[in-house]
Amino acid sequence: MATDRTHADPSLRLSVGREQVVIDNRYETASIVNDVLIAVFFTVGSVLFFFDSTQTAGTWLFLLGSLDFLARPVIRLSRRTHLRRLGHHSGAAGGDYDY
Repeated sequence: MATDRTHADPSLRLSVGREQVVIDNRYETASIVNDVLIAVFFTVGSVLFFFDSTQTAGTWLFLLGSLDFLARPVIRLSRRTHLRRLGHHSGAAGGDYDY
C-alpha cells in the first residue's frame, strides 16, 4: 500500500515565525564568526610558538581562543533566553541547534 506523501502528518509540522527565523539567523551568524575567530586565534598562536621572539603573543592568542570557546555556550544560552523572553519555546521541537 503506497502512502500519500503530498499531505504531511500534522504532528510533524513546526510553527516557526519570521521573528524566530531572524533571531536564529543572527545567533547562527554570531556562532559562525566566533568559530572562525577561534580557528584564527589558535592557528596564528600555534605559528607564533615556533619563534622565541613571538611566544608571548602566541600565548595571548591561545588565551583569546580559550575565551572564545567560553563564548560558544554563552551564545547558545543567549539565543534560548532571547526566544523564551519572546514566548518561543526552544528545544527539540523548536530547533535547538548546536551553535
